[in-house]
Amino acid sequence: MSKLPLQFTMALLAALSTAFAFHILVLFLLDYPLWGDLLPLSYLINFLLAVGIFFGLYALRKKLSNSLGFLFMAGSLLKFAVFFLVFYPAYKSDAVIQRSEFAAFFVPYLIALVQETFFASKMLQKLDKKPE
Repeated sequence: MSKLPLQFTMALLAALSTAFAFHILVLFLLDYPLWGDLLPLSYLINFLLAVGIFFGLYALRKKLSNSLGFLFMAGSLLKFAVFFLVFYPAYKSDAVIQRSEFAAFFVPYLIALVQETFFASKMLQKLDKKPE
């Protein structure tokens, strides 16, 4: 495995693991159900999607370098499609999306998005530095 994808995977795993532990702590302190709102599944799916999207971008970085931004946005579209297919029906089953349900998906989504953006930027900087 190349250095950058490995760094991305390890950084994302560390960030999401820390956020998950903090998320559980906050739920505990607020006396909310710890494992409700599909929380573990949300962190897992966001991790897997972010890694898959980043590896896809990395694999296509030279061949489609001018289209990486569009591919990155397509990855975000994929994440939202997964949200609406997997999480939205469960969250909307009682006709109201609670704050805890919203946070259960969008906290890991946002963390993964920030990591993806940071590492995609690093990847693009490395592409610019290499002579053609």
